[in-house]
Amino acid sequence: MSLEQEIKLQVTQAESLLLHEIDWLKKRLIQDVYQQHLLSTYFDTADKALMKFGVGLRLRQIGEQWLQTVKCSGKASSGLHERQEWEHELAAPEFDIERLAETAIAPLLEQEQIWNAIQPVFTTEFERDVWLLRLEADTVVELAYDRGEVRAGDKQTPIHEIELELKQGQIDICQKLADQLKAALPLEYSNISKAGLGYGLSQGTDK
Repeated sequence: MSLEQEIKLQVTQAESLLLHEIDWLKKRLIQDVYQQHLLSTYFDTADKALMKFGVGLRLRQIGEQWLQTVKCSGKASSGLHERQEWEHELAAPEFDIERLAETAIAPLLEQEQIWNAIQPVFTTEFERDVWLLRLEADTVVELAYDRGEVRAGDKQTPIHEIELELKQGQIDICQKLADQLKAALPLEYSNISKAGLGYGLSQGTDK
């Protein structure tokens, strides 16, 4: 288990951001920028038993890699999201029950009427540009620039955002970076996660 701390910034224009044109940002890179294609399926029961319990469950494909992730709902304020997270690599796109039993979802595994009713609820698919940045005080932040969409049945809504995930160091320095980006680009802080978008879409309340 780890405590995930990330700041989410929603892009307020349809056009792609030109991050490579920001010299002060490029100077903080500690490895080459790389791109990933991420396809994630989120699971719950028809009556949203996992959401009501305060956990999220997904399978994510990145290239040939499969990941199983459990996240607690946590808290979000002024764009800062903090939540407990359990992530495990899988050999195939099937849940590893033993690993799930080590997470916050464990109590639900024991309730067969809930676990047997688990089904796909929505998917996210997006391109991600990954920037690994070193800031002052040896703080390391992963900047993820995501463009794609959330899909639930025949509904979809766009994903166009930046996530700043603290990998090492101080969250206030990560916040300073977020403020600098917000001042330089068409961005606004967002408390809505991709899972939040998906649940809203699946319930007919696209946010």
